[in-house]
Amino acid sequence: MPTFFERRQLVAPGDLLAEGNYFAGENTFKNEEKVYSTSIGLVEFQERRVFVVALKAFYVPRVEDIVIGGVIDVTIGGWIVDINSPYPALLRASDVMERSYRPQRNNLTSIFDIGDILIAKIVSYDRTRDPLLTVRESDLGKVTRGQIVEIVPSKIPRLIGKKGSMITTIKSETGCHIVIGQNGRVLVSGKTVENEQLAIMAIQKVEEESHTSGLTNRVAELLKERSGR
Repeated sequence: MPTFFERRQLVAPGDLLAEGNYFAGENTFKNEEKVYSTSIGLVEFQERRVFVVALKAFYVPRVEDIVIGGVIDVTIGGWIVDINSPYPALLRASDVMERSYRPQRNNLTSIFDIGDILIAKIVSYDRTRDPLLTVRESDLGKVTRGQIVEIVPSKIPRLIGKKGSMITTIKSETGCHIVIGQNGRVLVSGKTVENEQLAIMAIQKVEEESHTSGLTNRVAELLKERSGR
């Protein structure tokens, strides 16, 4: 009667969780003695009961995704970064240092410290190890200005819009530079705090009304009204 994942491992819909004399709990189903997941989440076992804690508001990492995260720890080999995922990400010192990295000589906190916000790309990830990040590309690295707004990661495609229509509208009507992290964090930087707040208001409206039609036009009209245009 085997199980195929360890407790608290991330699973996806269709994953085979256990086989044999097990009961299917929340977010699972049983078919011919096999228990499968029906949701993205963390698998749990309580005696013979198998269930999945769904991660509706969390981000599931994907290679090549741009993410916005906060440094939560500095280790001898690099930085641990919170990317709004069940598992923290790792940014290696060797990815950042221009020269060969020597733990005995290099003070990593002088580069990035706990609390710093980073824009990074996921270069490696699977469910057997934590995500690996890089900042070795243009427009990646430490955030030095602007405001961060968080939305449910599943709403990011709606914020972007068809062919970028929604985010283009928000940028043009507010004059803000906006960086979208696929992990549900959005960086907004404008010429004034008022412009940033206007863009944030629009982003939050998209999240709240993502299920409705005609949203791009309503957002544009709202921004024009609030900006006095």
